[in-house]
Amino acid sequence: MNVMIFGCGYSGQAIAGAFKSEGHRVSGTVRTAHKALELAARDIKAFVFDGSPFSDELLTELRETTHLVQSIPPGTEGDPLLKLVSGQLRALCPKLEWIGYLSTVGVYGDHGGGWVTEETLGSPSQGRSIERVDTEEAWTTEGRAAGVPVANLRLSGIYGPGRNAFVNLARGTARRIIKRDQVFNRIRVEDIGGAALFLAKGNMGGLYNVTDDEPGPPQDVILEAARLMGVEPPPEQDFETADMTPMARSFYGANKRVSNAKIRAAGFEFRFPNYRMSLAEMWTSGGWRG
Repeated sequence: MNVMIFGCGYSGQAIAGAFKSEGHRVSGTVRTAHKALELAARDIKAFVFDGSPFSDELLTELRETTHLVQSIPPGTEGDPLLKLVSGQLRALCPKLEWIGYLSTVGVYGDHGGGWVTEETLGSPSQGRSIERVDTEEAWTTEGRAAGVPVANLRLSGIYGPGRNAFVNLARGTARRIIKRDQVFNRIRVEDIGGAALFLAKGNMGGLYNVTDDEPGPPQDVILEAARLMGVEPPPEQDFETADMTPMARSFYGANKRVSNAKIRAAGFEFRFPNYRMSLAEMWTSGGWRG
């Protein structure tokens, strides 16, 4: 495979790692020349892309691309990549075989703590999640016109090396916000990479929840990390009175349990199916620092 990852940041680099582990060629885009140097240091062929028209070098790379991953979130003006490829994806990428689009479980909205699957109708309340639904549909339409499957990976809360409860505890920024009956799903970043590789190898399209097995209260994750570190957890704070940014508070407006049964039934096996074993692995290996 010749893989191109648009928006090769935290999740994108995990995807790159998964493909590279099996000997596939990987390229990626970042927004600045400085970030491009960092990407090249990870043995990923780097291109600068900020939504402007493609450079000649990037156009040349796209002509050899067989698998495309779009990780750049849509803005108020929509998906920056779609704007440039709409109606001409096959012409730009004549060898294209598969597209992966990184979306979010936020598209489901609030379900009062109930279970949701890929069959659950989306009812997003936040503008950023509404934009995701529209973009999922647009990529599916674009793929259909180009004759390639599009897998929409709906991701839950992403964590992993360098971005986890251990880091927050060490920095003194971890908080135990208590909201009655609130649960979240989460996903270890390496499992995002594994899921993308699995779907690409199977040439699979459609909607897939890429999330762990065990939705649970966010404060429990902090407690478990503190236990492993041997440190005192931060005090509990009531959600109603806690000092939180509007963005942080908005995440608590959607309460649901997200099922990963569909991708499991297709044959994918999660390396980190719950936060307890995942945190234990990060702590004992020392990989939590990133």
